[in-house]
Amino acid sequence: MRSARDEKLEHWNVKEAVMKIVPAIRTVARVILYCVICGAAIGCANQATAPSNSMSPAIGSPNATSPAQSADISPARFGDRTPGTIFVTGQGLYYDTFVVTDPLPMKGRFQLLTKGQTEFGPGEPGYLGGRWWEDLNGNGVQDPTDHYFLCPLLPPGRPTP
Repeated sequence: MRSARDEKLEHWNVKEAVMKIVPAIRTVARVILYCVICGAAIGCANQATAPSNSMSPAIGSPNATSPAQSADISPARFGDRTPGTIFVTGQGLYYDTFVVTDPLPMKGRFQLLTKGQTEFGPGEPGYLGGRWWEDLNGNGVQDPTDHYFLCPLLPPGRPTP
């Protein structure tokens, strides 16, 4: 039979063991949190730095260049990201944007972007999060010869460019 003294000693031994392991658990948790934060920072730093040759230099520019002309544009001109402005005709607002991924594979749904304009913007059912399609061959059908890319619209929209 165990005495009350033995039970107290066993209780203290367990408590002592727990007190020794708690700092190690906290250290492991901190290391995991640090790795997650660093991984997210590194992942976010690997953004597209320039558009593909088929993208116009200024997304919202009414004087969009042809794919042949844009091939001559230096990617260094765009810095870290490609800025631009897109006009949403359904809202009557201009939105800032930047290139996230260019080109995208022709998979999933895309929203038509014509000369820096589109019908739907943030908050509307037809807005697809900035997944754009430019009809480069002018046939009105999404096909492999067209341009697909990701440029989210950054709220708030504004009435002037």
